Amino acid sequence: MSRRPPPPEADHQPYNIIPIHNLLSDHPSLRFPEVRAAVNGLRAVGSLRKPPFAPRWMPHPDDYDLLDWLAVFFGFQPDNVRNQREHLVLHLSNLQMRLSPPPDSIDSLDPSVVRKFRSSLLKNYSSWCSFLGIRSSLWLSDRRPDPRRELLYVSLYLLIWGEAANLRFMPECLCYVFHNMAMELNKILEDYIDENTGQPVVPWLCSGERNAFLERVVKPIYEAARREVEGSLNGTTPHKAWRNYDDLNEYFWSRRCFDKLRWPIDLGSNFFVSGGRGKKVGKTGFVEQRSFLNLLRSFDRLWVMLVLFLQAAIIVAWEGKDPWQSLRSREVQVRVLTVFFTWSTMRFVQSLLDFGMQLKLISRETIGLTIRMVLKTIVAAVWIVVFSVFYARIWAQKNADRRWSKAANDRVINFLEVALVFIVPELLALALFIIPWIRNFVEGTNWRIFHLFTWWFQSRIFVGRGLREGLVDNLKYSLFWIVLLATKFTFSYFMQIKPMVNPTKEMLNLKNVTYEWHQFYGNSNRFAVGLLWLPVILIYLMDIQIWYSIYSSIVGAAVGLFEHLGEIRNLQQLRLRFQFFASAIQFNLMPEEQLLNAQGTLRSKFNDAIRRLKLRYGLGRPYKKLESNQIEAHKFALIWNEIITIFREEDIISDREVELLELPPNTWNVRVVRWPCFLLCNELLLALSQAKELVDAPDKWLWYKICKKEYRRCAVIEAYDCVKHLLLKIIKVNSKEHSIVTVYFQEVDHAIETGSFTRTYKMDGLPKLHDQLIRLLQLLNKPKKDVQQVVNALQALYEIAIRDLLKEKRNADELIADGLAPRNSSSTAGLLFENAVLLPDPDDEKFYRQVRRLHTILTSRDSMHSVPINIEARRRIAFFSNSLFMNMPHAPQVEKMRAFSVLTPYYNEEVLYSKEQLRNENEDGISILYYLQTIYDDDWRNFLERMRREGMASDSEIWTTKLSDLRMWASYRGQTLGRTVRGMMYYYRALKMLVFLDSASEMDIREGSIELGSMRRDGSIKIEGLGPERELSSKSLSRTSSSVTNLFKGHEYGTALMKYTYVVACQIYGAQKAKKDPHAVEILDLMKNNEALRVAYVDEVSTGRDETEFYSVLVKYDQKLESEVEIYRVKLPGPVKLGEGKPENQNHAFIFTRGDAVQTIDMNQDNYFEEALKVRNLLEEFRAYYGVRKPTILGVREHIFTGSVSSLAWFMSAQETSFVTLGQRVLANPLKVRMHYGHPDVFDRFWFLTRGGISKASRVINISEDIFAGFNCTLRGGNVTHHEYIQVGKGRDVGLNQISMFEAKVASGNGEQVLSRDVYRLGHRLDFFRMLSFFYTTVGFFFNTMMVILTVYAFLWGRLYLALSGIEAYVAKSNNNRGLSTVLNQQFIIQLGLFTALPMIIENSLELGFLQAIWDFITMQLQLSSVFYTFSMGTRTHFFGRTILHGGAKYRATGRGFVVQHKSFAENYRLYARSHFVKAIELGLILTVYASHSPIAKDTFVYIALTISSWFLVLSWIMAPFVFNPSGFDWLKTVYDFDEFMSWIWYRGGVFVKAEESWERWWYEEQDHLRTTGLWGRIMEVILDLRFFFFQYGIVYQLSIASGSTSIAVYLLSWVVVAVVFAVYAIISYARDKYAARDHIYYRLVQFLVIILGLLLIITLLEFTNFKFIDIFTSMLAFIPTGWGIVSIALVIRTTLQRVRLWNSVVALARVYDIMFGVIVMTPVAFLSWMPGFQSMQTRILFNDAFTRGLRIFQIIAGKKSKVDL
Repeated sequence: MSRRPPPPEADHQPYNIIPIHNLLSDHPSLRFPEVRAAVNGLRAVGSLRKPPFAPRWMPHPDDYDLLDWLAVFFGFQPDNVRNQREHLVLHLSNLQMRLSPPPDSIDSLDPSVVRKFRSSLLKNYSSWCSFLGIRSSLWLSDRRPDPRRELLYVSLYLLIWGEAANLRFMPECLCYVFHNMAMELNKILEDYIDENTGQPVVPWLCSGERNAFLERVVKPIYEAARREVEGSLNGTTPHKAWRNYDDLNEYFWSRRCFDKLRWPIDLGSNFFVSGGRGKKVGKTGFVEQRSFLNLLRSFDRLWVMLVLFLQAAIIVAWEGKDPWQSLRSREVQVRVLTVFFTWSTMRFVQSLLDFGMQLKLISRETIGLTIRMVLKTIVAAVWIVVFSVFYARIWAQKNADRRWSKAANDRVINFLEVALVFIVPELLALALFIIPWIRNFVEGTNWRIFHLFTWWFQSRIFVGRGLREGLVDNLKYSLFWIVLLATKFTFSYFMQIKPMVNPTKEMLNLKNVTYEWHQFYGNSNRFAVGLLWLPVILIYLMDIQIWYSIYSSIVGAAVGLFEHLGEIRNLQQLRLRFQFFASAIQFNLMPEEQLLNAQGTLRSKFNDAIRRLKLRYGLGRPYKKLESNQIEAHKFALIWNEIITIFREEDIISDREVELLELPPNTWNVRVVRWPCFLLCNELLLALSQAKELVDAPDKWLWYKICKKEYRRCAVIEAYDCVKHLLLKIIKVNSKEHSIVTVYFQEVDHAIETGSFTRTYKMDGLPKLHDQLIRLLQLLNKPKKDVQQVVNALQALYEIAIRDLLKEKRNADELIADGLAPRNSSSTAGLLFENAVLLPDPDDEKFYRQVRRLHTILTSRDSMHSVPINIEARRRIAFFSNSLFMNMPHAPQVEKMRAFSVLTPYYNEEVLYSKEQLRNENEDGISILYYLQTIYDDDWRNFLERMRREGMASDSEIWTTKLSDLRMWASYRGQTLGRTVRGMMYYYRALKMLVFLDSASEMDIREGSIELGSMRRDGSIKIEGLGPERELSSKSLSRTSSSVTNLFKGHEYGTALMKYTYVVACQIYGAQKAKKDPHAVEILDLMKNNEALRVAYVDEVSTGRDETEFYSVLVKYDQKLESEVEIYRVKLPGPVKLGEGKPENQNHAFIFTRGDAVQTIDMNQDNYFEEALKVRNLLEEFRAYYGVRKPTILGVREHIFTGSVSSLAWFMSAQETSFVTLGQRVLANPLKVRMHYGHPDVFDRFWFLTRGGISKASRVINISEDIFAGFNCTLRGGNVTHHEYIQVGKGRDVGLNQISMFEAKVASGNGEQVLSRDVYRLGHRLDFFRMLSFFYTTVGFFFNTMMVILTVYAFLWGRLYLALSGIEAYVAKSNNNRGLSTVLNQQFIIQLGLFTALPMIIENSLELGFLQAIWDFITMQLQLSSVFYTFSMGTRTHFFGRTILHGGAKYRATGRGFVVQHKSFAENYRLYARSHFVKAIELGLILTVYASHSPIAKDTFVYIALTISSWFLVLSWIMAPFVFNPSGFDWLKTVYDFDEFMSWIWYRGGVFVKAEESWERWWYEEQDHLRTTGLWGRIMEVILDLRFFFFQYGIVYQLSIASGSTSIAVYLLSWVVVAVVFAVYAIISYARDKYAARDHIYYRLVQFLVIILGLLLIITLLEFTNFKFIDIFTSMLAFIPTGWGIVSIALVIRTTLQRVRLWNSVVALARVYDIMFGVIVMTPVAFLSWMPGFQSMQTRILFNDAFTRGLRIFQIIAGKKSKVDL
């Protein structure tokens, strides 16, 4: 809690971006006339009617503007007004800057700007009015434009939106509010007179009440939403019982909102009634019911297709002929017609589902919906009857005629005529699919005739209309699915269905089967046939997912190739293209006005394509034009060197690598582009060898050979020019030696010009000259320079040049005559250069830097191919360079670009690592810092090098004077807020540089380039601060520091601030400040160091009356005041969090964002400077049409930066990378169903601002809040694209437990999506093929994952049934098991699941190369990636299925730390017991029982072939948590873990004990979902649990004591045994409770009696029955599952058992089972821990990638530190 701060004084009024309150200040943004024009436009109050009163905060009447005027009339908050004023001014000025051509008057707001903005902002409102058939409140005339009125409408909407708080999730609710308030505004503007008072009309909110709009409009609706959430008991009650945000919003989709709510708002309306028995508004538009039937209901067209083909295929295949032969038979043709029975039945079932699930919608207000649902059910039933009658008539006629007579054929035609009527809707849908714009028109228009036409087929709702794509897109994705479905159905027919026919016939024809148990239904084998078909049908239903993986991989690779992905994969390929690199940067990153003006014309597009082609493949050799004196070369050098400088700041390259990578400025009169040294490696040596080989060749030929390689040509020219300049520089100017050297070079130049160089000079003398030059440069590079040695070197050079190099020997006189020798006698020649050398000052860094470069050019060999060493630096350079040759829009000037914001939600995660966090060691003796030093070995060395350069004398200073740098270095390698902020601020830094490059003259850039080259190694460099005046020492590590900043003129800051804002939504920052949390200090430091950073938080202010007020607050750091200042404080109607926390946090901060676009960034993301340079290009994508629509979400590629930590992190990274690259690429093109997955996407801000925001927030149902933004976008007619020329970094979870919790969250979220209205509407409103794409890439993926697991279950349970029933033995004896083996082989089809890894392989092939991709795949398999992926399937299946059945979805904080510590067995058991271990033990038990009772399994090979994949799944589910657990097989840890596990099991604890401490608490929490599940959930759970009783039924008949009897009495007697066991357990428990404490002897006596009676019973059975000892162990396989089944069912009926006092026994039995499960799981772990060498092998598997890079992970795991603990 905090007290509200006092209001600031007027003179020091804080501002956000532009000081609008003081237009005379010297803020750089105010230099734009567009800003003044926008402000003046808003101040055009003029003749508007004066408000009846003015509040205290109102400015002087001469100064107030339209927003102040609106605020008085409608009761808006002052800070809301200030916020929206700046919002409007910024946006209007940015719009005016983009006007082309520019307006005539730059000091006034152009009317077209206002009109265009009003049109886009209020488009959703206009659509809403049209949908409801009401007159819009926008009273505008096309004949008489009124910009002021349009500004008033826009301002009113933004003021409503800015104060609406949680109502922003309800866009049509805001439309309703705006509609009524705009009507009142119109009455004021038109001078209406109030009929009651005779006075001018005054809005009902204009009462002088403080915050009237908030209190009277927002708060009542907010409170209604709040009461609904409170009634939902934190989302645990069924969704159908309460209204979420969508229900409340959809209330405004009908005109009843005007009748019921009225205006002023009627608080007595039933809209505000919640809970109790009062007459209230129930669910609106849709009812979320928890059932798997939602999948059938939402995607009914898919299931109709699959079921009808399956039926037709079985009918055709049953004939046993080829399908075309079978279909020639009239009987087969008529039988195929039965598909219409199935189709009509499925329609009937669909109508029943609709009726049953939407029952809660029925009311007097929805009578039309009720009538339609009833009629559809009746009509569907009638169709079943009609088809039955007409089908019966066919066979009646045929049987009467005993052949297919003409009359019978006529009956068939009659049936087909009826069927044609039945499929008319489908034919109509097909026609509209082929001509999509007609359907869009019909759905988009609001003509009543079309309403009647479509009423039967679908409800009329505001969203989901006109979703059809254009004809070309239609064709692309239709072709994709037609080919895929043709492949799938062909495969299914010939490989799945047809092979099953003969075995099925054989099974049905089996007679006199000897059953080994009591058979309830005679000799029929139909149930066994059904079990054989079940896995086949399950595979048939899910294998489209596998085919989708295959085809999407192929298409994704093709699309990627056309987009030129992966053409530059490494630095070797970059060397080939680098010569075009400057042209590519100029073409893509630098604005070209003539292209922008003609943008969009066919001619410009053609020219653009030709230029890109030339650039990409070097046609026309564009680099030839790029010589050292050109402005493009200087711009390129500035950009490239800035990238390299930032690499150095990030410590991913060393100082030496900077010199090798940078483009030096044009100094020393070099005539060519001075390419980076790493490109010139070995080139000069190769040129020398060519010269030696071509000794007698003419100049032209030698030069032609050298010029074939551009880098070689440049190396030769640069080396010559540099040597010439160097020698003339170090020799005194007026000396005779200087004259000699000058003359010598003049001769050489003349020889080159006249083409006589090879005739004049010996080519074989060049190597000697080369060696001597190297010696000279080495002397100059020494820290202590010996002038005498330099003189000696110069003399040696002179001798070589005169004696060894000239072909024609010259005597002394000739040399003197030519000016090549001193005029003194020859005796003085030895003293040449003696007093002529004058070396530059050692501090002349510019000179010696060039000397080092020349030395590198002269000496470098192939070893420079590994520069830079750091893998991340190499990857980033390769991706950036490749992206510049991809297709992207041209960049506009920064002033003309779209403005944008970045929004990051933050709660309480790490900002920067503290000193304690870095130093503290975990239980294995590893600190975070030591771990980072080892993993990022290169970075650590570079960091120490930089610290030493910046003044660190000893390494111990790292913990003192350099602690801040150390904390940042470590934090930038974790998933911290500090890393995210640094990355996002690169946008600001890039924009400032681009502004400079846009506006700087040639002279500025040329001189600036030279100046920067001279000062790059200076001790003091200007650092970017908050203005051009700030200067710091380069010794401070600032992520915003840049040498380019020195060239800025000052206006760059203002322009960049107008175009970019970064808002971090630190929800509890206020509370953190109050508690003096270190995180608050760190966040303040971030603001201090980043001027474009703003922090939004929710402040809770105590009013002193036991009440709390809530405010959305925006703060920044003021450099002048040197403190944090509060900019805006907007009061909220109550607590922010009504729904899910993250979207609510985003929503409250959304009002503080600015610009046309907003990029949503999570707190585990990063950005790169070189990628930020392309943001202008990306934002231009909003202008282009993709299909029939412009984009509303720009999808951006992600790079997963956590893949290097361990093999597990690599698996996750590889899986995620293929999803966010190839997967998203295919979804966007050609499938057109990309949604919004994750958080680098860029939103059209104003489009989403008026349509519900950038996420949904309803409790539980929207737990995966991100994807609902994509659903909402698509349903509302948006368009989502994907762009891969720009990337954003993203971190992923790196430990198995973290990954599993993430997978659980995603799977649960998908389970909730199945229930949602969005998925239902997309399933029905998208065309058939887009619906398929949507299903198989969202909820269908998780459903089909579950189907894979269910197939394993169905197969194994089917095998168990056949083995225990005796059918399998009977078939084996009959020697006719060929057909049965065909059935068994069906399960191998599931091995096609391997193809789901195909996208990963193909994407790697595309971007890394085919051989590298295959090698990576093989390596991953050796590192047991299949175990990990199989384990993940289990996680997804468990949580997806459980969520749909019972609910229980919740946000799971995975933590984003580094995972190297060992996880205890108890922790792993808690996480995986129910999702993996119990299921694996069940499957293992089935396999064991099958092995012991199946005659087929006696053949070892057959058994292995049959069950190997199932055993692999069992072992993966049990062993994965230990295989991927550091020190998972350490014997001492295993022993300790088991002790801890047993302590946890038996510890009972108290009321406040946690699940981590007590088994009982964990067990209750694990079953929580069963307490809140509905009736159908309980019934389904009981049905599923009944399978455990089958073991007992099957096995008891196999016991020797049964003597082969198949009587039902055997099974009933087995239940007597169960009862006896429970009775004995109850007696012992009773005795323990009564006697164990005091009369311990009695307790022992009871135990003794039980043992004696048990032994007597066994002896009796052995003597008088066929009982054998083996029966004891066999019966355990029967009775243990029974006990677990009893426990599972008891949990479902828990409340009943608690009343009859049986619950304690259930708890005790459950504890026994968990001990048993724990021991079963621990046994293989203990065995492998005991095995020597296994721990080492596991560590090698887990950290293999680190080993290949020479990292000492063994030291990390063992904690044996060999490094100095810095």
